Amino acid sequence: MVKNNFSYSVSVDCVIFGYDQDSLKVLLIKRGVDPYVDYWALPGDLVHPNENTEEAVNRVLKDMTGLENIFTEQVKTFGDLGRHPLGRVFTISHYSLLRIKDYELSPTNKNNSPSAFALEAKWHNVNRIGELAFDHNKILASCKEKLVNNVKSKPVGFELLPNKFTLSELQNLYESILEKKFDKRNFRKKINSMKLLTDTGNTQKSVSHRPAKLFSFNKVKYEILKKTGFDFEI
Repeated sequence: MVKNNFSYSVSVDCVIFGYDQDSLKVLLIKRGVDPYVDYWALPGDLVHPNENTEEAVNRVLKDMTGLENIFTEQVKTFGDLGRHPLGRVFTISHYSLLRIKDYELSPTNKNNSPSAFALEAKWHNVNRIGELAFDHNKILASCKEKLVNNVKSKPVGFELLPNKFTLSELQNLYESILEKKFDKRNFRKKINSMKLLTDTGNTQKSVSHRPAKLFSFNKVKYEILKKTGFDFEI
């Protein structure tokens, strides 16, 4: 067996996208220790020797943000030389997309946990992100690209919109994620062709404009399209 003197660590970084029926956001933590003290960063930490990467993701999110039971998808590994000022660290990025109103953030450093360097957890608009710690801007961009590609090939909205929603709300969701404006007629033509929605027979209540129809997702068709995929190009 060939031995070497290489020494490195493995970490996980979590890109948690959130939708609030207005815009797409990403969850960041403010670092309270060096390096990059007072910088905003992705929730992340070294993987402990006694845990796998999925367990590390769950621990990081719970300790730093208070989020639990979040399904995440692994994206890619980042290992550029010098990406961490304290040594060689390879990080495995994971991402998720959730509805913000369904989750409550909570302070974590009060528990004196090993991940207590997170002073604050806060949602930030993805289009107004400044310089993040480490190479986290690069990781965020990669996960955003993964999200966009997934939305173009699989349905999105079941976990993000109310049980009953308008076509305008659905269009705003797609526009927020894809950062693209769609012609209303063309968007609705595309959605209708997918046979994805069910007309609930209800309309909006207590609105100042003409009440719009409310729709819900056809759960069976939604699951089929998640497996088979489609091409969302308008």
